[in-house]
Amino acid sequence: MKAGAIALESRRERTPPAPNPQLMPSGVLGMLLFVFTECMLFAGLISAHWVVRAGTNLPWPPPDQPRLPQIATVLNSGVLLFSGGALLLAHLAFRRRAAEARTPMLVAALAGAFFVAFQGFEWVRLVAQGLTLTSSPYGSFFYVIVGTHALHAVGAILALLWAYGRLARGRLTANQLYTVEVFWYFVVLVWPFIFLRVYL
Repeated sequence: MKAGAIALESRRERTPPAPNPQLMPSGVLGMLLFVFTECMLFAGLISAHWVVRAGTNLPWPPPDQPRLPQIATVLNSGVLLFSGGALLLAHLAFRRRAAEARTPMLVAALAGAFFVAFQGFEWVRLVAQGLTLTSSPYGSFFYVIVGTHALHAVGAILALLWAYGRLARGRLTANQLYTVEVFWYFVVLVWPFIFLRVYL
């Protein structure tokens, strides 16, 4: 009896402890940390824009510079928000059945691509009208802030397309989807702040 108890105790000692449940997938945590640093980046850019705009004695925007396309950008902003909604539908569909998430995820990526392409089209028009990086602080801040957002949007669209490719092959995991979602929702949600600060 004593020998059996010793053997049982020995087996218990050799059994590794059960791993603690992971509160958050490492990919999602890493993306959240990245998004936090990028929030600080945009906060710094927008703060600098506010300080320069408040401190200038000249009209803002300068009279000789073209006005930003507010109405067209409002409509384009709606496309970006629609993309965020499509990705939310993809998330809900993925939880039911992964294959059902394909269409809304592709729609989210295409709507995001349309947003970036439309912004690029507007940039070409503004450059032709004389608004450049060096034309005035007004132009400099516009291209730096909106261009930084566009770079993030392109990166997030590529991430969405990567996730879509894995989904189409039946290899996308929930953690991978959630990680990509964090990135895209950051791109979508930071845009209204940029619009309100830069375009109005």
